[in-house]
Amino acid sequence: MAGLVPAIGVFNDGESLGFLGHPMLSRLSIRDIVLIDRLDIDFTEGLCVLTGETGAGKSILLDAFALALGGRGDQSLVRQGLEQGQVTAVFDVARDHPARALLAADDIPAEDELILRRVQLADGRTRAFVNDQPVSVQVLKQVGSALVEIHGQHDERALVDAATHRRLLDAFGGLEDEAAKIESLWDAQRRAQSAADGHRSEVERAKREGDWLRHAVAELNKLAPQAGEETALAERRTAMMQAEKVAEDLREAHDVIAGASSSVPALSGVIRRLERRAAQAPGLVEPTVKALDTALTALDETRGHLEAALRTADFDPAELERIEERLFALRAAGRKYNVPVDELAALAHKYNADIALIDAGEDKLKALDVAAAQAEATYRAAAQALSQARCKAAAALDKAVNGELKPLKLERAKFSTQIDSDPAAAGPNGIDRAEFWVQTNPGTRPGPLMKVASGGELARFLLALKVVLADRGSAPTLVFDEIDTGVGGAVADAIGMRLAKLARGVQVLAVTHAPQVAARADRHYLITKDALEKGKRVATRVTELALERRREEIARMLAGAEITNEARAAAERLIKAAS
Repeated sequence: MAGLVPAIGVFNDGESLGFLGHPMLSRLSIRDIVLIDRLDIDFTEGLCVLTGETGAGKSILLDAFALALGGRGDQSLVRQGLEQGQVTAVFDVARDHPARALLAADDIPAEDELILRRVQLADGRTRAFVNDQPVSVQVLKQVGSALVEIHGQHDERALVDAATHRRLLDAFGGLEDEAAKIESLWDAQRRAQSAADGHRSEVERAKREGDWLRHAVAELNKLAPQAGEETALAERRTAMMQAEKVAEDLREAHDVIAGASSSVPALSGVIRRLERRAAQAPGLVEPTVKALDTALTALDETRGHLEAALRTADFDPAELERIEERLFALRAAGRKYNVPVDELAALAHKYNADIALIDAGEDKLKALDVAAAQAEATYRAAAQALSQARCKAAAALDKAVNGELKPLKLERAKFSTQIDSDPAAAGPNGIDRAEFWVQTNPGTRPGPLMKVASGGELARFLLALKVVLADRGSAPTLVFDEIDTGVGGAVADAIGMRLAKLARGVQVLAVTHAPQVAARADRHYLITKDALEKGKRVATRVTELALERRREEIARMLAGAEITNEARAAAERLIKAAS
């Protein structure tokens, strides 16, 4: 494969290109896809055209690109005899581009360039990656759709979905903020209505259960259960019942220590007598007195413990009866209301709240209904204002697009934006449904763009739309796949002029057979099919053409297989006229 010309190449008689630094596709790398074994293409801003003879591999190139953007995979894309192929697309994207927000929502780092990669396996499975992070194909497709639009043979990714027309109309009219406000007001209205409906359900439920609730509240309020009460009462009852069993033994022990038969007075007298004898025989008396004194101290301490234990064990039998009655009442209520006893207090609180809801709920419901009505009125007023603004924007859009049709030889056609406003079909996008319609000839019935326009007409209508919408709601990279098919001369030149105009605001890649389009390119890539291994297999190659090769390729496009001097001169005139 011939080497690629550096991306800073000079065209148009030596005048260097001055681009504006738009977000764009900067590199496309393809490995083992159909006839492509290894291909790396560096792209720049402006209008990049790809030309080549029929069958050279232009469709394969676009199929591979679409795969990297989340398009449908197919095992037939893998080069014969290999287990897998892959496509990588690298984009230079502004910090505030919506694609970065999509990646941030999935926690995918995207600080510098965005790298979309798709691996196609020979068994039909695919794997998707963004910045080397595995993602679902749906995420890859969302990001790809924000970066690239393909028009032509890949119309499933083009500006043909009526669901996008309203968004594009808002972008053209500068109504994105109003549309975002409508979405916010719609959410606020739904929340307000949901709050009113939820409260209404609660009030109605409480009303249905009103009589039973009032009886339950009266009963539970009279019972006045407390959290943790059952456990405390049960522990107190157990302690009292255990104390009753040991109280008699405690009293007997107390009688022995401090009763009429207590030995304490006798021991005290013995100690006093011995102390009077201590002077006579201290060695004999003092140890005994000391030991007896210790014993009396221990007996006195024992008496204190016994008296404390008796006081604790001494309870009113009526108290035990009251505790048992209270426990019985609490447990009966728990069984009746089918909740644990410890949850009776919370249940009483809930039932009291339900009664309060019955008593005061009507007033709150009226207030919630008023708030919901106000939220709806605010939404309706804003939706109506947005609808009127959309109608004005639609008129301006129609005028701008129709102004582009005559040079594209669609002077008898008419473009119109149909807006159906239905307050009954209100939603987060307002009350409008917008769709692009066309009338291809006077006297014919207008209809939706995709249903009425033929293939060639559709491509030109889309081109006119994209020229008008280029700086409003467009992806940063637009791909046009042979939109000049079936036209020539002045129409092809008009298409080339509009592609070049479009390329001032976004990156444009155009696959073309029209020399008039190729002559207006800022970069020209030639797609060829080269024989390899002595003709045993072929491979698709892409070469960026410098000025002389570019003139020769445009001459081929003019003359066909045999390039004449007249064709070369005509190619030179086209290039100079375009510059």
